Amino acid sequence: MRYSLYLAVRGVMSSLILITNAPGASSDILPALALLNHSVKILPANPTALIEAPTCDVVMIDARRDLPAAKSLCRLLHSTGLTCGLILITTEGGLIALNHDWGIDDVILDLAGPAEVDARIRLVVGKLQGETMADSEEIQRGDLVIDEASYTVRLRGEIVDLTFKEFELLRFLAQHPGRVFSRAQLLQEVWGFDYYGGTRTVDVHVRRLRAKLGTEYENLIGTIRNVGYRFVQNKNDSETKVNNQVKA
Repeated sequence: MRYSLYLAVRGVMSSLILITNAPGASSDILPALALLNHSVKILPANPTALIEAPTCDVVMIDARRDLPAAKSLCRLLHSTGLTCGLILITTEGGLIALNHDWGIDDVILDLAGPAEVDARIRLVVGKLQGETMADSEEIQRGDLVIDEASYTVRLRGEIVDLTFKEFELLRFLAQHPGRVFSRAQLLQEVWGFDYYGGTRTVDVHVRRLRAKLGTEYENLIGTIRNVGYRFVQNKNDSETKVNNQVKA
């Protein structure tokens, strides 16, 4: 009782996405979450649901029952440029299957207490925030350099003249290389919740951005048919490959 009261008044909250195919509440999967002051959204374990997922601080994968499927999902998320923390929930017996190629930031046993779960979430979030702050002044993706301090973009040293929203859109995509965002997600992240325009706005700005990047670099912004857009760090990375990943 004292511990739950302490957590209730701390005001420390992270946004969590829990990926599972198990029925029930998040506390049925990781009981300690019932005593913690975190926002938890549950999503099914399929790539389609993840494409429309809101931004969060940590993604938690339920690996208690199906380790091979959990591993595939972790590796898929890792390969698509996930920028939030990735924590695996498993049983003690599942620990034997884990190694570095899962691409996770931490692992939590399903019966772990609230103090341990809270500490692990804080450490993962804090580590990623520290890395983001260290890289926040300048984003470099090949020949493209985005200077956040001066709001300038350079290609091979030459300044690209962008509007404010064009800059914000390019910066957001470049901050998450490889990750696919729907038009609705981009509208929310770049234009904000109070913007009442349609998703067509995103298409218009992408078209203008590509024109300003020029024919050699227009493919830095890749189109995923019927889904949205992503930043293509490797210009030779094909759209077909990404579509296969999304459908896997």
